[in-house]
Amino acid sequence: MNWTQHLQERQAWVEEALNRYLPTVEEGPARLIEAMRYSVLAPGKRLRPILVLDAAEAVGGDPRACLPTACAFECVHAYSLIHDDLPCLDDDDMRRGQPSCHRVFGEATALLAGDALLTLAFRLVALNAAADVPPERVVQVVQELSEAAGWNGMVGGQVTDLEWEDRTPTEEAVESIHLRKTMALIQAAVRCGALLAGASGEVLAALSEYGRCIGLAFQIVDDILDLTGDEAVLGKPVGRDVALRKATYPAVHGLENSQARAQALISQAQAALAGLGEAGEPLRALARFIVLRHS
Repeated sequence: MNWTQHLQERQAWVEEALNRYLPTVEEGPARLIEAMRYSVLAPGKRLRPILVLDAAEAVGGDPRACLPTACAFECVHAYSLIHDDLPCLDDDDMRRGQPSCHRVFGEATALLAGDALLTLAFRLVALNAAADVPPERVVQVVQELSEAAGWNGMVGGQVTDLEWEDRTPTEEAVESIHLRKTMALIQAAVRCGALLAGASGEVLAALSEYGRCIGLAFQIVDDILDLTGDEAVLGKPVGRDVALRKATYPAVHGLENSQARAQALISQAQAALAGLGEAGEPLRALARFIVLRHS
């Protein structure tokens, strides 16, 4: 397959759908909606929505039918970035190559824009019930997304991340942070795409293992890029994890072991897809992209 062409095509689908699903300034409080659109439509990889689409297609579903849920994942991701950047959390001035939402719109509007994007996400999932997807599958997606984004998923991981700042991290702490703060939402994107397409049993279990492995690998590579990346390419400052004494994989295992662990996880992810044959190739390519990326 032509991976670059595939990625660009899926990104274009997602961009068009996000632009369509997000409210316009004519529909409500203009400053709030400007902040929402500014954050969601900023340049990004669109990894999570593409995982929804590719997982659905891998099990025989129509990826375009899953676009509302795919966009829901991007809204949740964007909300988390807005809140992470706030002064009360990581206090970051740059995100995706542009000033953070709170630097442009103020802290109060940024906080509310994040809240609005989180609630919009569940409205978008509900739209899948009107796209010839059985309602019971949509209910499963609501459960998956809420658990992955909530107190024992992304939000819980962020809390543990804050608790371990300026401390000597343990292997167990880093694993817990990575599993919840990053892996949970990535794995849920894979699972939700498959669930919308009707996957169950062994196929869903295999895709869950794939999502677990690429989710962990993604965060390990993020940790590595904070040490070795190019700020111009990343779109945000490097060295922040070290400055804040964050609990990262390289802080515990070193750079070389971290790189080896990410590679091993990608190999495990690809092996998990063996039963999908040719249909799993886009997901395999996405796994390779995660470990080879520079941003």
